[in-house]
Amino acid sequence: MPGWDEILSGMVHGLQLILSGDPGVIQITLLSLRVSGGATLLGALVGISLGALLSLADFRGRTFVVALVNTMTGLPPVVVGLVLYLLLSSSGPLGFLKLLYTPEAMVVAQLIMVIPIVASITLSAISSVDQETKQAVRSLGASPFRELLIILNEARVGLLTSVVVGFGSAISEVGAIMMVGGNLLGHTRALTTAVVLLTNQGEFAQAIALGMVLLALGFSVNVLLMFLRGELFSGTLPYLTARRSGPK
Repeated sequence: MPGWDEILSGMVHGLQLILSGDPGVIQITLLSLRVSGGATLLGALVGISLGALLSLADFRGRTFVVALVNTMTGLPPVVVGLVLYLLLSSSGPLGFLKLLYTPEAMVVAQLIMVIPIVASITLSAISSVDQETKQAVRSLGASPFRELLIILNEARVGLLTSVVVGFGSAISEVGAIMMVGGNLLGHTRALTTAVVLLTNQGEFAQAIALGMVLLALGFSVNVLLMFLRGELFSGTLPYLTARRSGPK
């Protein structure tokens, strides 16, 4: 087990690797952003559509589907990875696609994790739109498509939240992508899987560097969400206004 001196030394070395633009750190970070970004984009398209459908449509079995979507938000990543591995392996029914141990398989794994999260938050956001707004739109004779756009606009903060939360879930996932990606250097090694491997190998400086990048991405995502919600400067602006209008 590393001591405090080794941990602090690793943090300093890790920061040096980041600031110097270490090629290994950059490569792994870019792969993670490509995989998680792709999964989030596809997950947002499917998840928002599914969430809107479940919120606005009334059909037989809707309650069951809603319960299923909410249950899938807690899917164990290793179970997702296991199922995909069995499907994509050479002896599996989808083995002919030759996707195992590729970034595409990692995108599929993260996509399965992202869709229920986005759909569930979207469902909650649209359901929380004021009923009076919905009735006013209908009373004005808006077409179903126009009505949908207005409702989505009213729920835009929740929709943005669903996408950001989905990306945060994707970028921090490790179990499923390790099983279907193989953690191959220069090919399928992402931030989370690299941290696990480097820690097991005792390469704490690089592990800490990648961990710091992962934390920075998580922080950036939360700052972006606060900015989109209009909360980023909500606490500082009143303070600045009070300072300017206070006694000289």
